[in-house]
Amino acid sequence: MNQITAMEVEKMLSEGKDVTILDVRETYEVAQGKIPGAINIPLGSLNARINELDKNKEYICVCLSGSRSSYATMLLASMGFKVTNMLGGMMSWRGEIAI
Repeated sequence: MNQITAMEVEKMLSEGKDVTILDVRETYEVAQGKIPGAINIPLGSLNARINELDKNKEYICVCLSGSRSSYATMLLASMGFKVTNMLGGMMSWRGEIAI
């Protein structure tokens, strides 16, 4: 499984790289703050909403601690998506937060 640190993600965003963040936390968790521009599809809804994702894009999965996003990363990779897990989740994020 591909993995990346929160600092590496922050650097990519600050450099203006085309990064698609997929936040798999529950809606109420995301309402408390997310990485700017992140799209939210809760892990429990991922299978039902898979058609909202584009196999031509690369995704970085994020959750609170890295556990749910790890599962989402494995699931999406098994379906042919290009996906990376952000280690430590939002607990490791020190960058900008959007509410």
